Amino acid sequence: MKIKLICVGKLKEAYLRDGIAEYQKRLSRFCQCDIIELADEKTPDKASDAEKQQIMAKEADRIKKKLGQRDFVIALAIEGKQLASEQFSHLLSEVTVKGYSDIAFVIGGSLGLDQSIKNRANLLMSFGLLTLPHQLMRLVLIEQVYRAFMIQQGSPYHK
Repeated sequence: MKIKLICVGKLKEAYLRDGIAEYQKRLSRFCQCDIIELADEKTPDKASDAEKQQIMAKEADRIKKKLGQRDFVIALAIEGKQLASEQFSHLLSEVTVKGYSDIAFVIGGSLGLDQSIKNRANLLMSFGLLTLPHQLMRLVLIEQVYRAFMIQQGSPYHK
């Protein structure tokens, strides 16, 4: 199985890079996990709705180039479905049973995701109504992916 985290924006904080690298290392026994960072567009102060749409469309074009035709795409969006860790683990297991070998998670930029990416997604997923920095969301997501595999293994990691 191959898992891709497609993320708009560069990760700057060393402590987040270290945490993500640790979970990538842990995940290596279960899957190949690639993190793809894409350039984000600068959003001017007081950007109009039209400008925001243009920015999200440009970011969406970059995202689409990294999505495979046969990827199962999970886009993170505040309006998405909320899952408990056990449900998330079951979902990842079901995706492979359905014949998908590649899962792509998409984390948008500061403005969120363009509707075209949401339409391409097989699932919109939310980690709740809290607003989290996109860089921190990467760490939370990769930890939950690792937790999902540990749940499947019956490991005491998930209590």
